[in-house]
Amino acid sequence: MTVARRRPITHGRVLAIALPILLSNATVPILGVVDTGVVGQLGDPVPIGAVGIGAIILTAIYWIFGFIRMGTTGMTSQALGADDQGEADALLSRALILGLGAGVALIVLQYPLFAAAFRVSPASEAVEESARLYMAIRVWSAPAAIALFGITGWLIAAERTRAVLVIQLWMNGLNIVLDLIFVLGLHWGVGGVAAATFLAEWTGLATGLWFCRDAFGRGFWNDWARVLDRARLVTMAAVNRDIFLRSLFLESIFVSFLFFGARFGDIPLAANQILLQFLHVTAYALDGFAFAAETLVGSAMGARDRARLRRGALLTSLWGVGLVCFFSAGVWLFGPAVIDLMTTSEEVRAATKTLLPWMVAAPVLGIASWMLDGIFIGATRTADMRNMAVVSALIYFAAVWALSGFGNDGLWMALLISLVVRGLTLGLRYPALERSADPLPASVPNTSG
Repeated sequence: MTVARRRPITHGRVLAIALPILLSNATVPILGVVDTGVVGQLGDPVPIGAVGIGAIILTAIYWIFGFIRMGTTGMTSQALGADDQGEADALLSRALILGLGAGVALIVLQYPLFAAAFRVSPASEAVEESARLYMAIRVWSAPAAIALFGITGWLIAAERTRAVLVIQLWMNGLNIVLDLIFVLGLHWGVGGVAAATFLAEWTGLATGLWFCRDAFGRGFWNDWARVLDRARLVTMAAVNRDIFLRSLFLESIFVSFLFFGARFGDIPLAANQILLQFLHVTAYALDGFAFAAETLVGSAMGARDRARLRRGALLTSLWGVGLVCFFSAGVWLFGPAVIDLMTTSEEVRAATKTLLPWMVAAPVLGIASWMLDGIFIGATRTADMRNMAVVSALIYFAAVWALSGFGNDGLWMALLISLVVRGLTLGLRYPALERSADPLPASVPNTSG
């Protein structure tokens, strides 16, 4: 599993990294549809609501640990770029220890965490009871689900995204089959959906470990003096802390966006929710090229090669720009028809179509922020990411206040302003990122990764 850092950075190499991620992400919403569909066959709205709210709560909790995936990709790609296979393998061990430990902590703390979650998003007694059953089963696979973040990040850094695709296909495929068996065949109801996911996540971890078997055969992964080296652990903690805080500020924008939209009434709220799905699809699609940027920029940073870093950033961004232009054109041409499919309410349809131009503009205005995220993760310039997320969030909230007289249109303007601000501020920091890839003086050791 060696990344050839001197291999030319070509369009083909970018696509080889990005396309499996695009396909992998495309399978995610399918599983949600099947989970909802099988419990929908029970003829009772309670299981549908229980699976929905239970999945949302657990996904939100697991999302907190998404920094493991991003931090692992950036640091591992740099280690591989520096030809330090030992450090790359040690990073896999650190990510697995962190992920498994976080999952065990969630199991231990499940009762207060779930109680707090239901206080924030209360449901009917029947739905809450079924949702608690769902979550009580699924939480036992938390160590597997969170440890997989680390494995995924490590494989992406090694440009082995086809393995990531296979893991995702295996997990989602098995989950769907077990859904059908447990719910429709054995009539286990909500517990059957949870059991299917539990088994899929643990077997997904086993599959991921199998794809990492070459690392376990080299002997670096259990070099505990290296794995638990204090200086490297402090570096990893700082990177993960910054990514976590960055994500927290960005999440505050999107969560508050829905809350602010609710002030305008049920119809604008529904319209915003529909349009956000377009934005999520765009972000999922761009993940492929953002991940490619993480890998190629990280490898160049580890090799201290500014020219390769710039080429990796440019090629991945060119593909990203092409993709968002395609998406924007698609939203403009087919958006009204998709909206009609997503809701039967004529009022919601009309309100959503009125706002559609904002969604046409969003991918084009947001491309810089999304691609620069990948570039900065690869370079592990996470303090810059954290700081610019803070600036973006502050300007967003200020814009919401300043544009409040424009109603829902003002809210969308504020959201797009935050995307532009994040792209501009990260862009201003990009020259410093490039300079940091210059070769170190001979007297200074390379401690990248």
